[in-house]
Parts: sequence; C-alpha cells; structure tokens
Amino acid sequence: MELLQSIRLFSKLAELQSFTKAADALQIGRPQVTLAINQLEASLGVRLFQRTTRRVSLTAEGEAFLAKAEEILGGVDEAVTMFSAPSHTVRGRLRIDVPSAFAVESFMAMIGRFKQAYPGVSMTLGVSDRSVDLIAEGVDCVLRIGELPSSSLVARRLGALEMITCASPGYVQAAPALELPSDLADQACVNFLSGLSRRALPWHFRIQGQDAVVAPRSTMLVSDASAYVQCARAGFGVIQVPGLLVDRYLRDGSLVEVLGSFRPAARPVSLVYPSRAHLAPPLKAFAEWVSEHVATLDPRWLGANRGSER
Repeated sequence: MELLQSIRLFSKLAELQSFTKAADALQIGRPQVTLAINQLEASLGVRLFQRTTRRVSLTAEGEAFLAKAEEILGGVDEAVTMFSAPSHTVRGRLRIDVPSAFAVESFMAMIGRFKQAYPGVSMTLGVSDRSVDLIAEGVDCVLRIGELPSSSLVARRLGALEMITCASPGYVQAAPALELPSDLADQACVNFLSGLSRRALPWHFRIQGQDAVVAPRSTMLVSDASAYVQCARAGFGVIQVPGLLVDRYLRDGSLVEVLGSFRPAARPVSLVYPSRAHLAPPLKAFAEWVSEHVATLDPRWLGANRGSER
C-alpha cells in the first residue's frame, strides 16, 4: 500500500511539477512529498526528477516510469470503480472551458442533460478561443479544435468538426466572381485572430484530394467568434468558420456557403485533461458523457470519432 501511495504521489508531482503544488493537491505536508520521492528513487536506484530552485522536471528514467505508473494507477482505479455508485451520488466541482464554436444551443442542451444526470456536480463553464493553461488556471478539462501539439496532457478524440467558407448573399452578389480558392486574392476577407499566436488563422481547402493552406489578405481581423460571424452577416466579406457556429444563419439565408467544392477536411475535436490516472469522479463522468453524446449535437457538422486517447 505504501508503494501504491508513493506512485500516486509521484504521478501528481510529475503532473504539477512542483513539490508545493503536489502537497497542496494531496493535502499533505511538503516534507512528506520530498521524503516519499527520495525513498521511491532510492528503492528504484534511479533519479526520477531533476530539481532546481524554480522547477521540477522528469528525467528520462522518470518519463519511462511515469508511463508504467499511469498504467498501474489506471488499472487500480478501474478495479475500484467496477461497482461504482449511481450517477446521482457523483458529487464535486467541475471546471471546463470550450471554444466559442461550441457556445451554441445544441451544446448547452447537452450540458443541461449532463446536469440532469449528475445533479451533484457543480459546473463552471468558460467560453474562450485562447489556449487555456489547465494546471495554472485550475481547469479540469477543455475542448480543443485542431491537431494538438505534443504535451504531457491527455487528449481524447471526440469527433471531427466541419469547416465552411461563407459570406452574406449581398456581399456575394456585389463581389467579384468567387469560384476557386485563388479568387480570394480579389475578395474582402475577414480573418480570425488566434488567441494563442496573435496571428490570423490560415484557411484550409481540399484541392484534388490534398489539403491546401491559404492565408488570405485581411480587410479586417476579429478576435471574438461571435463578432467574426456577425461581420460576415453584415457584408464585410468572406469568413471560414466551423459550420456548427453558423448553421442557423445558413438555414435562415443570412449567410451562404462559397467554395463548397473545396470544403476542407474536418478538423479534429478533442477533450483534453491533465492526467488519465485517478480522475476525479465529476471529470470522469463528464469525459464519458461528452464522448458518448458530443456527436449528437449536429451530425451534419460534427462527425463521431470516439475512443482514441493519447
């Protein structure tokens, strides 16, 4: 049992990279953390962490041990929860953050159904298009769109989000002909300003089966997704956006798709959280719920691709 506790402590320290934060998270004293790690390293005969006055980081041996440790802890947690209590007994706080593309009625309805199934879970929902630092900001999980960079975070692939290029009917009628992606050079294009890089996001198209990246000249840069869509509806120019965010405007005719023959490949949607080991019950419940239900938001714009995790 002491070895298992030491492995849990090791995993938490690897996640938080701070003896003080690990001690606070586990509600034990910092000296206990230091002693347990020293004893674990002595028993294994290797150094698991490099320590400086400002940072704690895994050694190569620590990285290898972490992979096995998370398998062990995952197996133990799975065994412990084989006969888990019903959903109404799951209690606790859950803080999630989602891109503004998901701030739509169908997603909020899905959250409402989760709340009905798990009434003991108190949720804080953030909506932003910036890259949230889960550990530093105390966020339990985030939804992210696009390919993810390599990191120590766990990413569970949920599905694939269709992107669409569109503009207002009035703009299309007045603007030069737009038949090929190359015609965008003669168009007014509204670009979305990335919250992470502070640069305009490139546009993607599917040309002869291959992904083509286009960086159209901006007549306007917008950093808020809702304002971005409204710029297109107001006739400012062409935008490229997740279809989920503009579905109602396509249906009411205030936006129309352009370059539909070159619609890009769908972008992956992932649920990201700090560790796969010993998930808190509210986070575990939400991860399973969203994996099962996210593809029901709108099958036209969000395809299912459940189960993969890295």
